[in-house]
This record gives sequence, C-alpha cells and structure tokens, in this order.
Amino acid sequence: MTAEQFHHQLRQSGLPLIAILRGITPDEAHDAAQLLVECGFRFLEVPLNSPQPLKTVKIMLDAVAGKAQVGAGTVLTAEQVKQVYDVGGQLIISPNFSPAVVKTSAELKLTSLPGVATPSEAFAAIEAGACGLKLYPAEMLPPSVMKAMRVVLPKTIACLPVGGIQADSAQMEVYCQAGADGFGLGGGLYQVGMTMKMLEANALRYRDAWINSVKISSEH
Repeated sequence: MTAEQFHHQLRQSGLPLIAILRGITPDEAHDAAQLLVECGFRFLEVPLNSPQPLKTVKIMLDAVAGKAQVGAGTVLTAEQVKQVYDVGGQLIISPNFSPAVVKTSAELKLTSLPGVATPSEAFAAIEAGACGLKLYPAEMLPPSVMKAMRVVLPKTIACLPVGGIQADSAQMEVYCQAGADGFGLGGGLYQVGMTMKMLEANALRYRDAWINSVKISSEH
C-alpha cells in the first residue's frame, strides 16, 4: 500500500472515518463489525490493549467479508505488526512514530498510519514509508496548527486528526478546511459496555456529521 493508494481509498470510501474500538471483546466483534459496515464505515481499528485483540481482528475480518479494512491500533513494535499480519489484519495504527513499525508494515504491504504531532515527526514518518498520518492528540493540534503543517506536507499524504473528535459537523468542517482527509473516532463512537443499539446511534450521528460537513465545505 502506498500513500497515494491509501489517499485514494479514503476518498472513494465515502466515509473516511476510522472506527477505534478500544476495549471491544471477541464476543462483540462480529455484530459490531457488521453494524458499522451497514452504517457506512470502511475502516475498523482494534487497539492491541483490548481483550484478545488479534482474535477480535480475525472475527471482524470474517464479518465484513471484504467490505471494510480491519486492523490494529496501539501497535508499538515490529513483532506486533507481524502478529496482526498473521491473522490477516490490513491496518497498522500507532499513537507514535516508530521507524521499525512503519518499515515492517511496508515490507508486509500493510497500511501504516503512525501518530505524529510535529512537522519533523511527519516528514520522518513519510520518509520511512507511512501510508498516512494520524495527527495525535488532536486536542493539542487545533485546525490552525494542522493548516500550518498541511501547507508543507505532500498533498498525496492523508492526514487524519484523532482525539476529541465529536459528531459535530462544524468541528469536522473546520478541520477539513485546514486539510484533514478524515478522522479517527474513539470514545465518542464506542466505549466498553456499550450496547449495539448505542453503537449504531453513535455511528449514525458521526456519519451524518461527516455528510453535513462536506455540504458545508462545498458551500464555501
């Protein structure tokens, strides 16, 4: 996977939002994955500090049947990249930039989205072979900061703010005007103990917020 290919996939998906399902269990995995796909999500992340995360990734891959990409988050080592690869995972998402994680992901042709918070980290990640950039934590990277970073970054690299993103079309639109290509959604979308009905309601709120943000942007 190249940066250009991932950028294209995000745009073609119609809903460039990554569902971050921290704490989800294997028992919930099948229903949650199918529900999210039905709501339009095409990128699902299972953080590795969740219960039996690799089992959950495998269950989700079977559930989505090629309709979405599934992978792992909080990937910190090259060995973890290999473990995700072994169960069929496609996404490697990290809170930080680790050259070893990005390099191993590239070797295995996986989509690597390292976490960056500065231009120096961003360019180092791109040079190492990152397919996109997770701007994290977004609470520390308001649209004004992101806009300044986006000006100097290659247009072919996707930037996705993660952290504190709400189902708020105004917030999304401001970030998109600053150069965001999508978002990662954490606790606002899924929390441990949540029912599938609650997850569906949150997923639809985020989907509608994204659609409305696109409409607002098109009017500018």
